[in-house]
Amino acid sequence: MNLSKIILPGQTIGIIGGGQLGRMMSLSAKAMGYRIAVLDPDGDSPCGQVADYKIIGAYGDLDAIKELAKISDVLTYEFENIDAQALDWLTQKAFVPQGKRLLEVSQNRIKEKAEIEKAGAKVAPYKVITNIQDIYDNMRELGFPAVLKTARGGYDGKGQLVIKKEEDISLATELLHYGPCVLEKWVSFKQEISVILTGTQDGEVAVFPISENIHVDNILHQTIVPARISIHAEETAIRYAKQLADYFQLVGTLAVEMFLTEDDEVYINELAPRPHNSGHYSIEACETSQFEQHIRAICHLPLGSTRLLKPAVMVNILGEHQSKILEKEALMKDWKVHFYGKTIPKQKRKMGHVTILCDLPEIAIEEAEKSRIWKDKVEKMLEAKK
Repeated sequence: MNLSKIILPGQTIGIIGGGQLGRMMSLSAKAMGYRIAVLDPDGDSPCGQVADYKIIGAYGDLDAIKELAKISDVLTYEFENIDAQALDWLTQKAFVPQGKRLLEVSQNRIKEKAEIEKAGAKVAPYKVITNIQDIYDNMRELGFPAVLKTARGGYDGKGQLVIKKEEDISLATELLHYGPCVLEKWVSFKQEISVILTGTQDGEVAVFPISENIHVDNILHQTIVPARISIHAEETAIRYAKQLADYFQLVGTLAVEMFLTEDDEVYINELAPRPHNSGHYSIEACETSQFEQHIRAICHLPLGSTRLLKPAVMVNILGEHQSKILEKEALMKDWKVHFYGKTIPKQKRKMGHVTILCDLPEIAIEEAEKSRIWKDKVEKMLEAKK
């Protein structure tokens, strides 16, 4: 199979997963002249609403996967947890320029940490845990607090347990039911940052401006670009991201989430081999968005410039914020509001995002706070700083 073939406008891009990332990929691809096919169990998924072809089926349904491959000239995905059997079939029988190595590594935290270290980047000290006794045996070395994470699955804080004291260890039983876990030493970080970069089949790599990310309740609340970090921290973060891209022979988009300490040490937290929530700002703030860049990479087109046009702050719209945004949207002259087409605004469900462009990030942050739309998040952020 020719892994360097060019996919031209008019041909069809197949996307596994119908969420908002698939939707935004599709919108970029359709602006470039491509057709879109999507596989998702929901007939009214965010991506399905803008796709040319919809295949309704489970992600592990091999017949549905084969149907998607049949009508697509190239295949990509918008989330990591693709069924192993389906992934094997796809990479052997269909055109998946991203391959499966990075995807398989990112599906398992144990593999992921080992491979990050092999690539020459730093992760927080950790131990592999298979039973409760393993936690007791390793806590003396790692120290309290520590974070227990399931090796597979988990997102937005799910599948995690912070162990603050010895009495908390007994609570780990539930997570261990899901299989092996990773116990990480707690990194006392001052900031969370992410580097998003895209690689091509010819080895070209383009890096987006570093994002500074603020999480509330383990869900990304706000992304600030450019990140308010030192030049040394910026250089270290980009160096690690490029080492990972080279190590994995990256094709497509990779988000590298990192912790930054008071001493400007950088630790890799996790990898996401696809466009990422912390890169949504790029739609308006960069010459080329992360979504267009991803489409360019998998179609073997030259990558675009990632130059930042203007500082930006991106704020997620969760279910509890949607009605407030709708009330005030007409008053917000310079806000770029994106809704994902989800019909039910559930609590903590990502319904959309807002990007605010300003000469200084602090002005945009103040605008968001003054709107009172995210009053609940601001209060929790202030409480956490006490």
